Amino acid sequence: MSGGGARRVLEAWRLGVVKYGDTLKLQERLVADRRAGRVPDLVLSLQHPPTYTFGKRRTDHNLLVPESSLAGLGAELHRTERGGDVTFHGPRQAVLYPILSLRDVGLGARRYVEGLEAAMVEVASLYGVEARPRGRCTGVWVGDRKIGAIGVRISSGFTSHGLAFNIDPDLGYFKHIVPCGIANKDVTSLRQEAKVELPPDEVIHHQLVQSLAKTFRFTDVKVKDDSECTEMVYSAAA
Repeated sequence: MSGGGARRVLEAWRLGVVKYGDTLKLQERLVADRRAGRVPDLVLSLQHPPTYTFGKRRTDHNLLVPESSLAGLGAELHRTERGGDVTFHGPRQAVLYPILSLRDVGLGARRYVEGLEAAMVEVASLYGVEARPRGRCTGVWVGDRKIGAIGVRISSGFTSHGLAFNIDPDLGYFKHIVPCGIANKDVTSLRQEAKVELPPDEVIHHQLVQSLAKTFRFTDVKVKDDSECTEMVYSAAA
């Protein structure tokens, strides 16, 4: 974007691999801080160790193995207050948790979810993958195969939780659940579907953040790198 209009900056916190329980606590704190105006609109960009999560509907029947067996799979289980059904998070899956004021962004809940879907669709297209939403089936699909999941929480107009985009996770973990509660549908990844060689995961994380920022009309992104304690600002329109 150009001209002398007001700049709208989205902070992107690059956190690397973080345990799911730690991000739950972090999101709770950041939502409270965002509501009080102590932090700006921001997005957490990270990956999780192998983790299964339920949404607030508690559809335990969509876990296809005994809960007691999950430790043997090297996975944790968490029950959350986000929307959506059971899903899996793991290495080589890009996770974004936006902490936004929807009033400031100028969106309602449905348009917000559509924006998350649009960001994943755009990034998939960079690698020759034609992904799209599927009506009432929230998330992003390549044919009948799901490549990106969405589960959000909106409390008094402030968002948490978000999206999970499969770069190249171990898809075997999804066989132990009914992913997002949708039976007889496969899960796929960018690695399986891409027409070209993929860059490092960090590049795809960056592209997702950039696409998200453009979709929600931020002009700039300020990156905070937790591992290097550095900051970088770039244009969301670049």
